Amino acid sequence: MTRRSHLLLIFGSVFLALLPETTQLQPSQVWTLIKIQQLLNNPPMLSHWRRSTDFCGGAGGFMGPNGSAAVLCYGDTVTQLHIAGAPGSPPLPTNFSIGALVTTLSRLPDLKVLTLSSIGLWGPLPGKLSRLAALEIVNVSGNYLYGDIPRGMSRLVGLQTLVLDGNMLGGELPAWIGTALPSLAVLSLRNNTFHGAVPESIGSMPSLRSLVLASNNLSGNLPDMSRMTNLQAIDVAGNSLGPAFPKLGRKVVTVVLSRNRFAGGLPEALSSFYLLERLDVSWNRFVGPFTPALLSLPSVRYISIAGNRFTGTLFDKTPCGENLQFVDLSLNLLMGSVPTCLRSPERKPATVVLVSTNCLDSSDGSQRPSPFCQNQALAVGIVPGKERKNIGRQAGVVAGIVMAILVAVSAVGFIVVFSVRKAATKGSKARTLAPSEEESSSTGYPSKMLADARYISQTVKLGALGIPSYRSFSLVELEAATNNFENSYLLGQDSHGEMYRGRLGNGTPVTIRTLKIKRSQTTQSFNRHIETISRLRHQNLVSALGHCFEYDLDDSTVTQLYIVFEYVQNGNLRSRISQGTEGCKLTWSQRISAAIGIAKGIQFLHGGIIPPLVGNDLRITNILLDQNHVAKIGSYNIPILAEAMKSDQGGAGNKFQSDSPMYGDKTDIFDFGVILLEVVSGKTITSMYEVDILKELLAWAIADEDRVRRRSFADPAVSKGCSDESLRTVLEICQRCLAKEALQRPSVEDVLWNLQFAAQVQDDWEVEAWSSGGGSPVSSSSRASRVARPSPLNLSR
Repeated sequence: MTRRSHLLLIFGSVFLALLPETTQLQPSQVWTLIKIQQLLNNPPMLSHWRRSTDFCGGAGGFMGPNGSAAVLCYGDTVTQLHIAGAPGSPPLPTNFSIGALVTTLSRLPDLKVLTLSSIGLWGPLPGKLSRLAALEIVNVSGNYLYGDIPRGMSRLVGLQTLVLDGNMLGGELPAWIGTALPSLAVLSLRNNTFHGAVPESIGSMPSLRSLVLASNNLSGNLPDMSRMTNLQAIDVAGNSLGPAFPKLGRKVVTVVLSRNRFAGGLPEALSSFYLLERLDVSWNRFVGPFTPALLSLPSVRYISIAGNRFTGTLFDKTPCGENLQFVDLSLNLLMGSVPTCLRSPERKPATVVLVSTNCLDSSDGSQRPSPFCQNQALAVGIVPGKERKNIGRQAGVVAGIVMAILVAVSAVGFIVVFSVRKAATKGSKARTLAPSEEESSSTGYPSKMLADARYISQTVKLGALGIPSYRSFSLVELEAATNNFENSYLLGQDSHGEMYRGRLGNGTPVTIRTLKIKRSQTTQSFNRHIETISRLRHQNLVSALGHCFEYDLDDSTVTQLYIVFEYVQNGNLRSRISQGTEGCKLTWSQRISAAIGIAKGIQFLHGGIIPPLVGNDLRITNILLDQNHVAKIGSYNIPILAEAMKSDQGGAGNKFQSDSPMYGDKTDIFDFGVILLEVVSGKTITSMYEVDILKELLAWAIADEDRVRRRSFADPAVSKGCSDESLRTVLEICQRCLAKEALQRPSVEDVLWNLQFAAQVQDDWEVEAWSSGGGSPVSSSSRASRVARPSPLNLSR
């Protein structure tokens, strides 16, 4: 054998050894996966599953084309199954059996990670889920599961993560959760209907790192959690918990207690929680001095004490932590002046500071006079300059008086509303009841489930976002809100109407869009438009709050329509990104979060209402940010407005492109890509020429393996604070959104999946960076979260 042949033989052997090993999945488990596909009514995300599919091919797993379904294997057996639908997916057909689904799943004996989110599961959560004895992570969020948490799940002794968010589960939290699941690190039960007290046993869970019980009906004091040395995050917002502040260990990172009934003062020990990053105690019943030392905690980023009765004096020289990014002190009884460290334009990163409705020194008219805060402090038993005495007793008396007033007002309001509603429906009661009864009897679903489903979707979810119920306004209300539509309230106008800012009688800020109605508009078409407008309510939209009609006195026809929207007053996305606004730029994590919010808003416009709203002419200047940096799409294709503006625009679309109308959804994806391009680069984009230039630079940055190019493309304000994997993922999905051919652009679900992956990667990277710098208690949970998350799509294919 020649030397050359010998070298080729060695090279060939090494090459074969380096090839990824592929193993065929056991035939019985292939059958099980196909059976699961059938039981779930052949959902779109599983349309690519076939008996011939190599589920364990490639690098030991199989992922669908849009990333919403994935199977991961170890050897010839399934260890992870992920199936995720669109938020708000309807319940599966009436012949669906969750018991049959779990029985089928039990034929995957090595399954460790199970995700079945937002796919319409309904029925009571089966106790026989315990047959999947190897389970470590379970996520069945966003479905229609009801009933209590079955005792059978206590046999899942290896369970590390349990996520049941956004269902209709209820009853009291079982005490065995704190004793039977020793490995549980993440417990998330957000947006359900659990009631009663939180069991004491939860306070002794040795491994628990994250406890999320937000948006339920829980009451009473929380258990003593000071011995939970691993607890990092607690979120119990939107319950009726209290009045005692919970006892927590000093290693907590996130404490969210907003919208509860906590009272008294903040514990002094809180100022020694040196790992604390987020503290939200807003909209409770706290009284007493606010501790300025909280502002100077070394790790703190977010503090909100809004809507309480905190007293005390702030001084110019009060110190602030270097990482502080958001402070909301509004609606309290604080005096003095805003600390200089919060007002400094040179502070980096910039801090969003909200201080309205206190008694601070300010010339902008947002503060009350000092005597008001002094008198209110006395009313709750706080004597300035002296120790507090009998606070609990006096606060109780004041609270009792306030509650009595509220009850009286509520009773009067109920009588008025009942009388009006009774009069309005007197003539049509028989006509409206029949369809309702027929609907509930013909669907085949339990009536309680349907009632709870509507309650969850319309009340809890929107109520948790602080969005008031949609209603009809009177013209008198709108005139009062705008001082009779005074010019100083005018925000803009066109040939079809005007946009005004205003403030309703209850203090809610709003924007009001006026629209002249053509007499050719039919009543049927008009009513259909109003019905569509009433459904434009989502966390990531500037939501419609109601409407008002103005009539012609001669023939009673509608001549003008007023649409009332929520008012978002924290600026647009460009103002927090572009290079001309130094001192208040969003971080990389905040930018990804904003992009995810926009994608969710687009997803709602495309699939959350019928008919879908596409071709929304999305622009970064129309993406607004609220005080929590939640991105909201501020302008979208409301049909009645679109029809009125068609003639003026001559059918022209977005200045960045002109796709065929049949690809309206892909037009929105392209517009989103332009927004994402500006979000990443930090460069203001005003023309298609600039888009083309940046697309070339984007391709250049992605193609090279050297991370220096990618970081050079990113905004210098964030390039040093983002992980390379997170940045690359965002760049790649941005490139796909900007594809010239509409059919080559990804779906909004594809976009959302990749952005969420980029956010998780960034979060893990920050945790690891923190851990390597000083030892972090969250590093192991970070690793656990990576086990639960599938890899992103192969965007380079």
